[in-house]
Amino acid sequence: MKHEMKLALEPFDMIADGRKTIELRLYDDKRKKIKLGDEIQFICIESPHNTLNATVIGLHRYNSFLELYNHLDLLKCGYTEKDIDSAKPEDMNLYYSKEQQEKYGVVGIELNIVR
Repeated sequence: MKHEMKLALEPFDMIADGRKTIELRLYDDKRKKIKLGDEIQFICIESPHNTLNATVIGLHRYNSFLELYNHLDLLKCGYTEKDIDSAKPEDMNLYYSKEQQEKYGVVGIELNIVR
């Protein structure tokens, strides 16, 4: 199955060049449809003609970003050596409310770029 997700330019570029191999999302109804082996087409929000395709190679399901941050390699999740020391689960509150996180849980979608 093929899925579409929109990304801001920075995480889009990080996935494209292999620095980010795990995309963090709510485990909402849309993400519950994603299975291992599925393909995701990422569309850059700032320039929608820029797309890239990736295969799902892992699904890391957690109740909260706190659990996720305690178990996954955050360098694979889009943090860099420069900002890893300040990484915290609350960073995800910019994208998803606490209520959404509690309602759906969260998922780290591990990816392999299709070249």
